[in-house]
Amino acid sequence: MHQHDSEKEHACGHDHGHEKKGHEHQAHEGHSHHGYDDHHGHSHGHGHHHHGHGHHHGHSGNKAGLLIALCITAGIMLVEFVGGLWTNSLALLSDSGHMLSDAGALALSLLALWFAAKPTTGRLSFGFHRFEILAALFNAVTLFVIAGLIIWEAIERFLQPTVVASGSMMLIACIGLLANLLSAWSLMRKGDVHGNLNLRSAYLHILGDALGSVGAIIAGALMLLFGWYVADPIISIIVSLLILKGAWAVLKSTLHILMEGTPYAISMTSVKQVLEGIEGVVDVHDLHVWTITSGMEALSCHLLIKDDQDSQVILQQGITAIEKQFGITHTTIQIEKSTNNHQALQV
Repeated sequence: MHQHDSEKEHACGHDHGHEKKGHEHQAHEGHSHHGYDDHHGHSHGHGHHHHGHGHHHGHSGNKAGLLIALCITAGIMLVEFVGGLWTNSLALLSDSGHMLSDAGALALSLLALWFAAKPTTGRLSFGFHRFEILAALFNAVTLFVIAGLIIWEAIERFLQPTVVASGSMMLIACIGLLANLLSAWSLMRKGDVHGNLNLRSAYLHILGDALGSVGAIIAGALMLLFGWYVADPIISIIVSLLILKGAWAVLKSTLHILMEGTPYAISMTSVKQVLEGIEGVVDVHDLHVWTITSGMEALSCHLLIKDDQDSQVILQQGITAIEKQFGITHTTIQIEKSTNNHQALQV
C-alpha cells in the first residue's frame, strides 16, 4: 500500500497545508468553487451551495405564508367542528377533522423550516434540511389516514342516511371555503409551493380542505332541494379520493428523495454527456445526482482525463458546466489521470 503526504494548494492560491490518508475540504464563505490537486493528478472540486441569500429569503416567505394559513385553518376548524355537530353533517365533520390534520401539518411544516435554518454540526454535515422532507412524508401519510376514515364513515352513512340541517351546513361550508382559499392564497403569494416539497404538502392539505368545503356546499344544495341525504356521504367519498390523489403525488416524491433518487427534472444521460463533452475528458464514472431537500440538488463524480491536460482547468469547466446546464451548485468532482489507474492497479 502506498501512503503519502502531499501539500494541497487551493485553486485560488490558498495553502491548506499537509493532509494524510485522504482529502480534507474546507468551505470558505464567498467561494463557489474549490479545487485540490496532488502530485499524481487527482483533484477534487466542490461547487458549494450558498445557503444565506435567496434561500433564506424564500424560507422567510414560506414561514410567513405558513403562519397565516395556520391561524386561519385553526379558527375555521373550530367553526366547522361545532357546525358539524349542530347540523349532523358528516361532510362538515370530516372537513373539520381534515382541518385538524392540516393545522398539525402546517405547524409541523413551520417546525421543519425552523430546523432547516439551523447550522450544520459535526454529526449532521448537511444540517437539518432533510427534516423538511420528513415533514412532507408525515403530512402525506396523515392525508391517507384521514381519507380512509372519512370513506369508512361515509360507507356507514350511505347504508343508513341521516337527516342533515342542509341550510346551516351550506353557510358554514361557504365560510370554510373562503378561509381555505385565503390560506392557499397566502401560501402561493409568500411561499414556494412548487419548489418546496414541505410547503407543497401543506398546500395540498389546504386544497383538500377547500375541496371538502365545496363538497359540503354541493351536498347541502342537493339535500335542501331534493332531500337526497345520501349525497352527504357520496360527496365525502369523492372528496376523499381527490385528496388521496394529491397525497400519493407527495408521498411518491418524498420517498424518491429519501431513496437518493435522481431529481425528476435532471437526466443522468444528459449530465454525463455534458461532462464527456469537455475537451480532455476520457471517461465519466461514479456519477451520482440526488436531492438533499427541495430546491437543493447535489452531484458527485469522477472524471478520467488525458495525462497532458490541466486538472484544475477541467475541474473548473466541469463545475461551471454543471451549474450552468442543470442549476446544481453543490458539486464534488474528482479528477483522475491514467497514471493514477496504473498505480492503483499495482497497489
